[in-house]
Amino acid sequence: MTPWSVGSPISKPIEQAVEETTGRPLNGASWSEKIDPTQFLNALTRAGHDKLKTFAVGVAAYQEHPHHRGMPSPDRWTAADTLPILDYGGSTKGQPVLVVPSLINKAYVLDLFEDRSFMRALAAHGLTPYLLDWTDPSHFDAAADLDSYIEQALIPALEKIRHVHAKPAVLVGYCMGGTLTTAPAVLRPDLVEALVLLASPWDFHSDSEGLRQWLSVSRTVLETTIDTLGQAPVDLVQALFIGLDPTLVGRKFRSFAAMDLNSDSAKRFVVLEDWLNDGVPLAGPVARTCLFEWYLNNATINGDWRIGSTVIKPQEIACPTLAVIPSRDRIVLPRSAESLAHLIRGSTVQSVALGHIGMMAGRRAANEVYEPVADWIINVASQ
Repeated sequence: MTPWSVGSPISKPIEQAVEETTGRPLNGASWSEKIDPTQFLNALTRAGHDKLKTFAVGVAAYQEHPHHRGMPSPDRWTAADTLPILDYGGSTKGQPVLVVPSLINKAYVLDLFEDRSFMRALAAHGLTPYLLDWTDPSHFDAAADLDSYIEQALIPALEKIRHVHAKPAVLVGYCMGGTLTTAPAVLRPDLVEALVLLASPWDFHSDSEGLRQWLSVSRTVLETTIDTLGQAPVDLVQALFIGLDPTLVGRKFRSFAAMDLNSDSAKRFVVLEDWLNDGVPLAGPVARTCLFEWYLNNATINGDWRIGSTVIKPQEIACPTLAVIPSRDRIVLPRSAESLAHLIRGSTVQSVALGHIGMMAGRRAANEVYEPVADWIINVASQ
């Protein structure tokens, strides 16, 4: 069977479209025998033009929309001196929780809306949540590597929490932040009461062959860009993640074009899209580690990722661990996150039918993620 044979995976959708368009069943015949090629090409061109036009309308509507995120900024935790830690209040006697976001997008996705804020939900449950807001690039110079982020920000933050609260923190990591939390859990278990991993990748070769091929082919260009600029710029990082789902941008803006622009859904779309476009460049050494050591060489699962001279082995993590894995995630594929959870002895795995961003900012996030995570932390802290 060739790709264009009757009933093949490529030909089948075309056959269905032809039957719907002509109103006549193909009855096993080739679609090309039932439709004039010129008419088909013209119809295909019109459909493409219509989609492109709708996409452009959606982009323009987003760019001109007056709504913006109006959330109040939390205070910086004064006890943390110069460390970039945001204090979300909560109970003064509650279990301290340090939440670690990804390095790629800014931390406020964890506090995006008044009614969809992971950080404020933790505080409402009587916990004492802090957010390590290291995605402000001014906190680290262009030569910073992952060792710097772990040793100069994450571990000192945990030390300060233990000093002030006289107890270790529960460490929560989202996306790449979850991958990074494994380092202090291995290096300084005395500072980590428990670990919560939210869509945190570990096996970077799980279901990622297309991305790896793209990185391999583009490596020379990527390395030249990183060497020249001293960083991986925001546009480069965004292009990488767009490649994980190439049709997403078109789909979402065509959908936005059809929305009532005064609706709550439209306003939330604008806030979320503003956050997505408010990216952070990666320092050169960090970009090299993530793109080449992690994604290309799978250094994490192969036991080659080190902080200093210590290999980070999840098998050595002994604290209670909860892994929340969104089954509809197209950024961190579920099997990548599952590989980390399965390496940690006694870990609890919770699957949720949400996407990567939806688990933090979607309408079902509060019931399916915030509440169960807070309850789990409270239960661990009470033991």
